[in-house]
Amino acid sequence: MADGMARALWERYEPVHDLVYFAPRAHRAAEALGLHGFWMGYFALRAAPLGPVSPAVVTSCFYVFHPSRVARALPDAWGCAAPERVLAAREDAMDAAMTELFGPEVTGSAEFTEAADLAWRAAAAAETAGRVLAAANQALERPERPTARLWQALTTLREHRGDGHMAVLVGQGLGPAEAMLLKAAAGESDEQFLRETRKWEQSEWTAAKTRLRERGLLAEDGSLTGAGRAVRAEVEALTDAAAESPWTALGPDRTTRLAHLLDPLARAVEESGLLPPGNPVGMPSRSTPVGG
Repeated sequence: MADGMARALWERYEPVHDLVYFAPRAHRAAEALGLHGFWMGYFALRAAPLGPVSPAVVTSCFYVFHPSRVARALPDAWGCAAPERVLAAREDAMDAAMTELFGPEVTGSAEFTEAADLAWRAAAAAETAGRVLAAANQALERPERPTARLWQALTTLREHRGDGHMAVLVGQGLGPAEAMLLKAAAGESDEQFLRETRKWEQSEWTAAKTRLRERGLLAEDGSLTGAGRAVRAEVEALTDAAAESPWTALGPDRTTRLAHLLDPLARAVEESGLLPPGNPVGMPSRSTPVGG
């Protein structure tokens, strides 16, 4: 679709997906499994669809994390709880988190079930060749509860977009640190927050900055050059294009309907205070309207 719908849907499903990282219910579910600390819970909850994979696999799939950050959580997490238990716990946690945040009158409504079914249909139609995280999530069974069904479908769509984004970054010759530096220079995330949470050493970060300056993408003051802005724009445009298949399959009318149904849910998450400052997921402010 050349009408921006892939980006419009991303702006609306990303906040809902992010509950798995920041909702207290998710943290408590991880702790109950013996997954102590934010990062062990994060990596286990997100990687569980892949099975008991090694740190190297998760480092590759998640792209922006330093290998040492992943290795502190995996494979130890699988010794606390097998992926099957983690998947069941995250489904229960997302059901509880969404019911608490949106209210049972919302999650029990016909419109919420409609959103879950539309999202599931889109996620099932997503092309997953070369998209490991999307394929692993798409292969999970359809949850009976509309809350879990909606969250899982949005997660498949989110990982589908993310897998495509990483392919674009590789094609542009932008490694993990370079990709984050460009995002920070574009004003979409806090640079220090990204470096510290992804556990990159200052020397590695500085070396990445040097490479970007040598390519003419960063100025000496760390801002984007004209060439840097052009590369950022191309990365985003190619990522949007690579994310189109679910929405082409769903069709413009149903895609627009889903965007409208997701809009108040996304706003509820954004206004809840659950998402931390520094924009760790790199979500830009909502800018793409939907018609209808």
